Amino acid sequence: MTEASAVPDPLAAIRDEFLALSEHERLELLLEFANELPELPERFRDHPDLLERVAECQSPVYIFVEVEAGRVRMHATAPREAPTTRGFASILVQGLSGLAVDEVLAVPADYPQTIGLTRAVSPLRIRGMTGMLARVKRQVRERGAA
Repeated sequence: MTEASAVPDPLAAIRDEFLALSEHERLELLLEFANELPELPERFRDHPDLLERVAECQSPVYIFVEVEAGRVRMHATAPREAPTTRGFASILVQGLSGLAVDEVLAVPADYPQTIGLTRAVSPLRIRGMTGMLARVKRQVRERGAA
């Protein structure tokens, strides 16, 4: 089980917001997150080759992580036709961006299973979010060491 102390405050707040709702309301909140996924910065729109495809997701999801002065900034893109996937990407973008490298690396791998959506969405979708988190952490390790 996830150690609560290892979950950074922004992700803990998102988790708590989901867990305070009914299952139906959680899906509505996930759709709100999908609508809040920030657009990619222009530098990535002009160079999609910089983005990494998240193969664990059925939908075409691409991510890129920047590390500057020990802080993480996550970028992601997912099609509007895939609101669940967009929602998961948005949760990670909003929950991880601005955190210190060590905070991101300490996020438990099972965080996606803790936000109360395992009964509302398919296990394949949860695995997709888990894959996104794993790829983010790998990119953070690579860029944080550079």
